[in-house]
Amino acid sequence: MNRDKNKPQLKLTAREMKELSQVALGKEKADLVVINGRLMNVYTSEILDNYCVAIKGRRIALTGPDATHTIGPGTRVMDAKGSTLIPGLIDGHTHLALWLSIPEFLNHAMKGGTTTIITESMEVFPVAGVDGVMDFLASLKDQPIKLLATAPGMGSISNSCLGVPPKIMERLMAREDILGMGESYWQSVFQNPDRFLANFETVLGHGKHLEGHSAGARGNKLSAYAALGISSCHEPTTAEETLERLRMGIYVMAREGSIRRDLEAISAIKDQGVSLRRLILATDGISPADLLDLGYMEYLVQKAIDYGFNPIAAVQMATLNVAEHFGLDHAIGSIAPGKMADMVIIPDPWTIRAETVISNGCVIAENGQLSVSPRHHSYTHESLNTVTLPRKLTPDDFRIKLENDAPKNKMRIIEMVTDLVTREIIEEVEVVNGELKENLKTNLVKITAVDRAHTPGKSFTGLIKGFNLISGAMACSAAWDTACIIVVGTNGADMALAVNRIHDLQGGIVICENNKIRHEMALPVFGIISELPVEEIADHMEQIKTIMAELGVDFPDPVLTLTTLTGAAIPYLRICEQGLVNLKDGRTQGLFPDQATGKS
Repeated sequence: MNRDKNKPQLKLTAREMKELSQVALGKEKADLVVINGRLMNVYTSEILDNYCVAIKGRRIALTGPDATHTIGPGTRVMDAKGSTLIPGLIDGHTHLALWLSIPEFLNHAMKGGTTTIITESMEVFPVAGVDGVMDFLASLKDQPIKLLATAPGMGSISNSCLGVPPKIMERLMAREDILGMGESYWQSVFQNPDRFLANFETVLGHGKHLEGHSAGARGNKLSAYAALGISSCHEPTTAEETLERLRMGIYVMAREGSIRRDLEAISAIKDQGVSLRRLILATDGISPADLLDLGYMEYLVQKAIDYGFNPIAAVQMATLNVAEHFGLDHAIGSIAPGKMADMVIIPDPWTIRAETVISNGCVIAENGQLSVSPRHHSYTHESLNTVTLPRKLTPDDFRIKLENDAPKNKMRIIEMVTDLVTREIIEEVEVVNGELKENLKTNLVKITAVDRAHTPGKSFTGLIKGFNLISGAMACSAAWDTACIIVVGTNGADMALAVNRIHDLQGGIVICENNKIRHEMALPVFGIISELPVEEIADHMEQIKTIMAELGVDFPDPVLTLTTLTGAAIPYLRICEQGLVNLKDGRTQGLFPDQATGKS
């Protein structure tokens, strides 16, 4: 590998300038030359036959029909034999800090042709602070492909996790590997402007980017959000929503990942005669099973072609368009002199199957097999110990006690509308000996959020309807946008056992029934990342799905359903350690309909 830790990751150095120009003139020889390729030029939307690419170090020195003068005794010559050369693929929006370790992810992502990934860091900040984010960023360094990040925006329903202190944002913006601020939910921004707008100014002042999250915003509200300097959004689900944002100058990331698949609906925009140069393909996160079964960015580009996009436009959506959005097109996103030597050799423009992958001038994969291995990172003791509880929890910690003697009380309840969307309902709930009880006959069980970082052990227990759990409990420490362990259960004993086991594991997913552990998967890194191979994680997830189905929960991904219940982005009644939160107005609420505890 041509790795030089003292060399800026993307900046063209004076030494490189001299070397590249000398190679192009034939005065020095290239390290690698690819000949007889059909080069896809993403600038001019051409396929250039019988082209060559000469590489020196980590960059391209020359492209053209003849590179003979750049070839010397030490030059490796690779004959493309008429196959197509495309730029290395870029995922402009994903979440690497979840489930898989970086090496495990890269073992599968790299061989398909992805050479740059831009990830959120929002999962790490609530549970491990800025030091945890720095440790996570260190795990991205010096890998065979380029891993960059956005700073946490931190829209959250928990006051302890809402926003990022300005001094920390300033510190993060000074880093070369931070490209801007990650997704900031538009409702959170408008409800808490003092927590966000100063940081927005800091980000823009550094010449960096504000990544958006405008789900549900339209018309005047979308304009107001765009006016804050928002540069992109990955939330459109239709061609109409996409076009509205494109017309405002917002880059739209068409999402085709494991949480949502929006590309087919968005693909109708190709027939509307508008420019697609601000349309991007992104995963927004991919599950272990999908990574194994479908692949990574190569799958998205292939799907775009299958949905009718011109192959060159589809490739642009995962290369040049992404690079231009982040201001990285001086270095990546194309095959041209001076650019990073990131290329993929594929059979033809309509078949996105990597035969050879070149990253930073090195061949990293051939015929689906890696030639290099990702670097393993040793996390700090603090990053491996992020689950704090002051004591073992007991069933009493999950009781909902009332002061009145009424046999029934009207209560505020979370109701599942879909596997991800919830709403608020008000219903009478039976009271037994001054305690609100779960009622399996009416599909009513308890749900609790337990803070594991800021005020360890602080918790709030509510009621949820439609989760369909008929026995036992499930808990997870990877709750969205908070520092909570989230647990749903039919009884306090199983709920306590599940949460306590997560504390013992320092993070994980645990299912309990009849006061016994039925299944567990440890997540020891920040309480959100496993150190297991991807195949084993996928198997765990499948087992969890099977067991939860036995316990009545038939959602496609029960873990995702559970962990999103603390999220600040999906409509609309959520839960954190402080109470129930209505995302429509940001109000933190108690169980009683007339009870509100303040602004989240």
